Amino acid sequence: MEQHEVVPDVLDGVPPAVVEVKYGEIEVNNGNVLTPTQVLSPPTHVTWPAKEGALYTLCMTDPDAPSRQDPKFREFHHWLVVNIPGSDLARGKVLSDYVGSGPPQGTGLHRYVFIVYEQPGALQCDEPIIPRNSAEHRRSFSIRKFASKYNLRPAAGNFYQAEYDPSTDLVHKQLGLRK
Repeated sequence: MEQHEVVPDVLDGVPPAVVEVKYGEIEVNNGNVLTPTQVLSPPTHVTWPAKEGALYTLCMTDPDAPSRQDPKFREFHHWLVVNIPGSDLARGKVLSDYVGSGPPQGTGLHRYVFIVYEQPGALQCDEPIIPRNSAEHRRSFSIRKFASKYNLRPAAGNFYQAEYDPSTDLVHKQLGLRK
């Protein structure tokens, strides 16, 4: 995470554990390169070392919007789920539906960061619920500010990198960014 500057661009320090993320047989592994086609649908497997009785928040965010060289929309968040009991993601409250990677053509590799935070208790969030077909409220997000607002502690992290492929156009159309 430090080598690819996830620390300090997204996080202040490396989380103490790794969140395991798989898209079928394809595994996210600390900066490996995946294609937008491979990550178009939500991961099939997401888990982390969870404490008994604890609640967690999961975020997937891209700090490189629209590009790593010009991150004026840092961050564009792709997924946000709160109040996850243990690592039972299906029982969490989805604030932002999953959206696959959508790096614009010619912008190079983007980092897609998964961060799991331990919550101090159940969260009552005032953020809008964002459906999978909306880009509204996804740009200029800061997981650092969100975590501070709700007193969240980093528990696990991981990330992959991706650059444009033709499925990116599908993601942009899904979000209403292109016709």
